[in-house]
Amino acid sequence: MAAAAAAIRNAVSASYQNTFFTGTPEIYFAKAIDNSRLVKVEDPRRNGEMKQFGTALACLFLLVFTYAWQHFRAIEYGYQIESAKRELNDLTEMNRALLLEDASLRDPERIDVMARRMGLVPPEPGQVIRMDSGSGDASVPVMASAEPVMVLAGQ
Repeated sequence: MAAAAAAIRNAVSASYQNTFFTGTPEIYFAKAIDNSRLVKVEDPRRNGEMKQFGTALACLFLLVFTYAWQHFRAIEYGYQIESAKRELNDLTEMNRALLLEDASLRDPERIDVMARRMGLVPPEPGQVIRMDSGSGDASVPVMASAEPVMVLAGQ
């Protein structure tokens, strides 16, 4: 019997040396629990609180997303405004360049030099027939009239 006790002591001491936990051992028992007969009791006060909380959370959600939407739209509008300003500056510069080109093309001295290069000469007296009515206002309607026109043969 002493040999059996010594074997148990050696086995117990060996098991204590191999484990890290030195406290009391935990023992788990499986127990079947039947919850099929339980009925959930509704608490009207708790339901009201949950509805209030849900409504408050939905309002907060709506406010946060409205703020974010407005913020990002303001940023987008800022980019659009800057783009429109840049386009306006480009078009203004192009308009200035075109006005300068128009003024240089309408210069009478330039037109006279080009006409002389093409062999044109100034008109003789009586060769020019004025078509205007005498008034400088172009917005006033003019009545058409048929007057005899004299054709001169080219020389």
